[in-house]
Amino acid sequence: MRAIQVKEYVKRPEDLAITTVPDPTPSPDEYLIAIHCTATNFFDLLQIQGKYQHQPPLPWISGSEFSGAVLQTPSSLPNNLSPKYPIGAKVFGASQGGYATKIAVKEDRLRPVPKGWSFFDAAGLFVTAPTGYAALVTRAHIKKGDYVLIHAAAGGVGLAAVQIAKAFGATVIATAGTQHKLNIAKSYGADHGIIYKDPTWPDQVKLLTPQGRGVDIVFDPVGLIAPSIKCTAFNGRLLVIGFAGGEIEKIAMNRVLLKNISLLGLHWGAYA
Repeated sequence: MRAIQVKEYVKRPEDLAITTVPDPTPSPDEYLIAIHCTATNFFDLLQIQGKYQHQPPLPWISGSEFSGAVLQTPSSLPNNLSPKYPIGAKVFGASQGGYATKIAVKEDRLRPVPKGWSFFDAAGLFVTAPTGYAALVTRAHIKKGDYVLIHAAAGGVGLAAVQIAKAFGATVIATAGTQHKLNIAKSYGADHGIIYKDPTWPDQVKLLTPQGRGVDIVFDPVGLIAPSIKCTAFNGRLLVIGFAGGEIEKIAMNRVLLKNISLLGLHWGAYA
């Protein structure tokens, strides 16, 4: 099969190459999936650089999220269960090795492609959508009427967060690095858009909230918690999703105390 195999760590995706490797051999409790689409996430970029918290031993096939069709079902499942997905079934999931034409995975790493969804639509569902849901719903307890600031709103988890926040009746303020990216976020439901290259962006955010009080929830996969505190309302919740900006912040905790705000971390992998 064709795959992007990592034999040594690289500095950037352009250093990767497509190669031919043997097809995976499923264990008795695994499915063999023909991959039709795969997603690219920030953690994939960290992993090929050797910077992610979960690093498989070299060599390994990169990528995680995927969608595709069942080629082969398990021959033996625990408790004599029957396979949930027949040959030909459309599924999506995530497992090490998504950047390939085939992958062997256990049943708990698969879900059925929703009716009417394409492989392209479903490829980014397994990790990005639950990350947004766990952050906004499980951790921040989003509710109708909340004002939510979503950084990097045109990225994978950002777009998922925009849609989830809107589904709960929140007003979404999106940030991104370019107008093109803001247009994408707005096409997915964001109410307002701000380019965060402008240093006045926290002030712009406050002006979009009632009486300039600030937002109720901050969703941050970038590393913008410190400046976001400036535009967070009293009793606000700030979600630490990741550090795509490259630096891990150090926060003056007196600011957290004075505004009565909560800093909420999310490690979605711990839930999965």
